[in-house]
Amino acid sequence: MVVNEFSSHQLQEQGDESKYGERLINEGHLITFPNPRIGRRYEIQVTLPEFTCKCPFSGYPDFATIYITYIPNLRVVELKALKLYINSYRDRYSSHEESINQILDDFVAACDPLEVRLKGDFTPRGNVHTVVEVGYKKGD
Repeated sequence: MVVNEFSSHQLQEQGDESKYGERLINEGHLITFPNPRIGRRYEIQVTLPEFTCKCPFSGYPDFATIYITYIPNLRVVELKALKLYINSYRDRYSSHEESINQILDDFVAACDPLEVRLKGDFTPRGNVHTVVEVGYKKGD
């Protein structure tokens, strides 16, 4: 087993350089692969409990759990790429409604599912709890 350890000196030398995780997030885009069971209707459920974006008015962070349920067509979304794509929202100024609708648009563009439901369950802030749900059906 290889273990990479960094000394405090090496970490200080990195200074303002972006970290490898930040680079991956900045480069993040949705990647797909062929559906292994084309012709079979089955459902994929993905939960992403660490979504963050920034309020476009106050700049305060907003937190949510994103739920994606979809029936794939010819392509399936690769999960690590989905995670990195979702993490790319952390520094974006975006309303709850815009974030969830844009995620749906990008998801549909990437994998062209037969059906998809996407829900953003935002953590209450200022005594307000927001849930945004959107959907898409191929052919509608």
